[in-house]
Formats: sequence, structure tokens, C-alpha cells
Amino acid sequence: MKSEYVWEFPVRLTHWVNFLAIIILTFTGAYIGSPFMQPPPGEHFYMATIRFIHFVAAYAFTLSCLLRVYWAFSGNEYSRWRQFFPFTGRRRREIWDNVLFYMLLKRNPPPALGHSSTAVLSYLVLFFFFVVEIVTGFALYGQSHRGYLWAIMGGWLLCVISSPMIRLIHHLFMWLIVAFAVAHIYIAWLNDIAERNGVMSSIFSGYKSSHED
Repeated sequence: MKSEYVWEFPVRLTHWVNFLAIIILTFTGAYIGSPFMQPPPGEHFYMATIRFIHFVAAYAFTLSCLLRVYWAFSGNEYSRWRQFFPFTGRRRREIWDNVLFYMLLKRNPPPALGHSSTAVLSYLVLFFFFVVEIVTGFALYGQSHRGYLWAIMGGWLLCVISSPMIRLIHHLFMWLIVAFAVAHIYIAWLNDIAERNGVMSSIFSGYKSSHED
């Protein structure tokens, strides 16, 4: 086995920024949609504080996604945009083998030092979820903030879809992202046990182990 530098710092940074932002956005977004806690006595700006935290996390999340898109054109072979088009014959065959492995019908997954074929497909879907959340979020934000920036970021959507429908879509995709996160942790843990190549630790260190051959 040899150790290879797979996940560069910007990839790891955006991963953990997204991780923290999703937790904060989920909690604050759920509270904004349906307050489930009583504010402390004498606190008259509790909802305003929650909304402020939500907006700050949303900005961080958006910038993190933009950085990841930029790094898809600047990073190493494991993070570049070509990794996210799994339509070669070999990649398509890997998908079925991965599905069998995740269903516990196959002992070992196909070897992949970077993203596996199923990971690539799932991340494309996840990025679509991210785009929907960002656009619908800024559309709702644009109701109280006027200007060209907010119109470009998502305010234009208010001319196409009603505000209540945008809010519903925003909440629905929030739960889809939460469901993906749960599945992502399970799959990473399962791969770490089966492949023994440091999948879980690699998102901290950047290094994964691979066979010499």
C-alpha cells in the first residue's frame, strides 16, 4: 500500500464549510418555517437573530459552492470537472458493481482512488440540490432586498413561481439534502471498512492509501 495525496485543501475546506453550513441552515431554516422554541424572556429579536444566522450561513454556503466550482477547473485530477462525467464504458460498469456492494450483495466495491462512478452521479444530483437551495433562498431573500444582485441570484424566480411555492421547494430540498447527508455518511463508513484505504480520514488529511499495482 502507498499513500497518495487525493483531496487538496480547497476540496476539504469546501466539504467542511458545506457540512457546518448545512447543519446551521437546516436548524435555523426549520425554526424560521415553524418556530419550535420559545424565545428567552425579554428577548424581542429572537427570530431576527435566527434569520441573521441563517443568512450568514447561506452566504458562506454559496461562496463555498462557488469555490468548489472554480477548483473543478484548477485542482488536481481527482477534483477536476472531468471526474464528474461518468459516461465512459468502464464507469458505467462500475455503477452496477457499486450498487450491488451498497446493497450488501457484493463483498468488495470496484477500486477507486478518487470518486467512484456512483459517487460522481450522486454528487451531480447533490449539486443540483445545492443550486435549487441557493436560487430559491435568494429569491425569498430578494422579497425584502431590492437590487440587481438579488435579482440575478434568485429574485427573477419570483416572476415565474409564487412565493409560497418557492418556500415549499426550499424546504423540500432542504430535507432531500439532509437525507443525502445520512446516506453519504453510511456509504463512506462502509467503504472505509471494505477498502481499508482511509476514506474517512482522507477528508481530514487529504491522503488515501492505494495498492502498489
